[in-house]
Amino acid sequence: MVAFERYSRQILFAPIGRQGQERLQTASVGIVGCGALGTMLANHLCRAGIGHLIIVDRDYVELSNLQRQILFDEKDVEAHLPKAIAAARKLEQINSEVQIEPLVQDLTAEEAEALIQRVDLVLDATDNFETRYLLNDACVKYRRPWIYSGVIAAHGVTMNILPGETACLRCVFPELPPPGSTPTCDTAGVLNGIVSMISGIAATEALKILLNSPLISRALLVADLWENTFERLELPRQADCPTCAFGRFEFLTASLQQNTTTLCGRNAVQVRSSQRGTHLDLAALAQRLQALAPVQHNAYLLRFSVDGYEMTVFPDGRAIIKGTDNEQVARSLYARYIGT
Repeated sequence: MVAFERYSRQILFAPIGRQGQERLQTASVGIVGCGALGTMLANHLCRAGIGHLIIVDRDYVELSNLQRQILFDEKDVEAHLPKAIAAARKLEQINSEVQIEPLVQDLTAEEAEALIQRVDLVLDATDNFETRYLLNDACVKYRRPWIYSGVIAAHGVTMNILPGETACLRCVFPELPPPGSTPTCDTAGVLNGIVSMISGIAATEALKILLNSPLISRALLVADLWENTFERLELPRQADCPTCAFGRFEFLTASLQQNTTTLCGRNAVQVRSSQRGTHLDLAALAQRLQALAPVQHNAYLLRFSVDGYEMTVFPDGRAIIKGTDNEQVARSLYARYIGT
């Protein structure tokens, strides 16, 4: 039964109503990325009563996040909590009726395929195109709708991708942007207002998709909050698209998966273990590293500083190495202090 009091204002909205609310409460949504867009999207959908939210994020909370990432506070920074865990704790206090599943991990090809098969809809809240192309491949392969979204400075974009009906991401952007060709939050900043605007549109489109509304947008929406401009770009499917036209899922190919990723706006590199199924004993690792430097660790991560770099290590073998954007340096540090 629908909890009318909690969702009364949403049920009174005629396009949703009681029947629509009941449908939302049986829906499952995956949110990939739990930064600015991810926290706002999760907040909207949790309050809207989506039955099951899976939140995937590889990172931890830092002080610079608090300007725009609404589910975090200073205590989360002090506790060195992973973003997915901190967000889940807040969301459980907001709406205990929603099942929140936090996954502290990077999204590899294998994990992307597993996630897509468990949900009705995927929301992109990532900060890099590599992960978006991976999502596009997986969602087109399994015919799951997903919503592409991005924000930088005062600009924002969002687009619904309905496999078989609309253009996919590779119809719009056929190739990955070359490294250094696109601005990042480190070089251009980001206003929290544009995050609110784009997340509000994307969250509403998510409700439309889950309810099979005839008013689902089929355009790329582009906004500039500082200039007060808003555009709708109608983009058709491309007959020569390698993904949705020819069914070539190149970004799901294991050989394309990289073990290092430069992180947006962080002067940091993530390094992944080359061995699948890695599970680190953080307590044992802390004991080994204590002779080199002071170590902090909890059930979710381990952190220490050495040689001017800060290293944060996760149980799945990932490490975020702060203080460099050189992937070769990051791999060397990983091999030296964590091992291969």
